[in-house]
Amino acid sequence: MTDPNANPENQDIDHLHLAAKQGEANAQFKLGTLYESGEGVAESAAEAAKWYRKAASLGHVEARHHLSRLYATGKGVQENDAEAMKWLRMAAEQGHAPAQFVLSYRHYIGKGVSKDAAEAAKWAREAADRGYMDAQHCLGCMYHDGVGVQKDAAEAATWFRRAAEQGRPDSQYILGTMYYVGKGVRKDFAESAKWTRKAAEQGHADAQFYLGIMYETGEGVPQSAAEAMKWYRKAARQGHPEAQGLTGITDTGEN
Repeated sequence: MTDPNANPENQDIDHLHLAAKQGEANAQFKLGTLYESGEGVAESAAEAAKWYRKAASLGHVEARHHLSRLYATGKGVQENDAEAMKWLRMAAEQGHAPAQFVLSYRHYIGKGVSKDAAEAAKWAREAADRGYMDAQHCLGCMYHDGVGVQKDAAEAATWFRRAAEQGRPDSQYILGTMYYVGKGVRKDFAESAKWTRKAAEQGHADAQFYLGIMYETGEGVPQSAAEAMKWYRKAARQGHPEAQGLTGITDTGEN
């Protein structure tokens, strides 16, 4: 019979333990996350690793990614990069975008796998196709610079746009510069200003500086010395050297 005075949170954890012990992978994974964070249970990386491993062995993709991370950092288990790679690859091959992105980065720098720009691009595309913003940005960089793929400004702009539309400020800034010069897209000062502003409003110092230039010259926005100075000051307070030279602001602080 249920104790009416029992803590509901404890009851939930008891039920989770029971389901996990009965071999339910989702419960095992959830229990692992609770032990890793210390939410409702005593924090224990070793217990987290134990439950992640059980769920991972049953094919739970997020558990495989989490277990890979623990092996890579030595948290709750002895650091073992071979084990980290084993579980990471399993998760990536199951279509887990964050794992695919990490695998891409490992191939890019040659950590635990061969240094292979083409493989890095392949896994970045897998993650990017699933909507993973960081992978979209990195794939844009690869096409922009010709790393692991043939250089293609239009394809770079496509991926920068996808990341920019998800709110990544450096993608927004780069897309703004591409519209400004007409690289991979038609030259369009208004579009350039639009994306530069989005990045600037998120605190991107270069974007703030170049938005200031646009206001000073009237390219893509109405010419306004006051608006130009406003954005120069914002960039200067973040330590942007050219903006500091224009404004005389050398101290950094709130933007």
